[in-house]
Amino acid sequence: MTKFTFVNSSDKVPGDGALPAEFTIRAAPSTDVWSKPPSTEAFNAPILYQTVPLKSFKRARVAFDALWQQNYDQGGLIIVLNGTGGTRKWVKTGIELTRGRPHLSTVTKDRWADWSLQPLPSGGRAATLELVREPDNSLWVYLVEGIQKSPLREVTWVFEEPDVQEFWIGLYAARPSREGGDLEVNFGHMVVESTE
Repeated sequence: MTKFTFVNSSDKVPGDGALPAEFTIRAAPSTDVWSKPPSTEAFNAPILYQTVPLKSFKRARVAFDALWQQNYDQGGLIIVLNGTGGTRKWVKTGIELTRGRPHLSTVTKDRWADWSLQPLPSGGRAATLELVREPDNSLWVYLVEGIQKSPLREVTWVFEEPDVQEFWIGLYAARPSREGGDLEVNFGHMVVESTE
């Protein structure tokens, strides 16, 4: 597997690309990964990723937390499918502050983005999430609590995409608000499994 690298950040890559057990990603204000008709396209949030062949991806898991303060503060796992014709599709899942409290959030972007929210069971500021390629070739998002995994969302199209030039699996942090200075999201125990 390739080493981790940053996009949309000039910060030093934690562990020089071989991630340590715990590390932080810092997001400046006015950063996001979002797409909404008719013309909103944002892809300027810091993403710490590694490239793996799409066909070999099996799963990724990470624990994370932050002091979520500004509306739409967010962070978590992200996959990005960079197409040969310059297209970009993605799936992000994490915690997002909305309506005054943190929620579990999953957003998928095929043509445009959609967004789903669920209450954070702990009511706190931390979660462990996992992305898994299931035997039927669907991508499933799971909340992990101890040995229990609760399904949050199925995404059916990721592994059926043609002409994927580069597939990223990684972590992101974003602060869409212009207020409040930088957001720091703490990550721990990142696991990425692939067949190669």
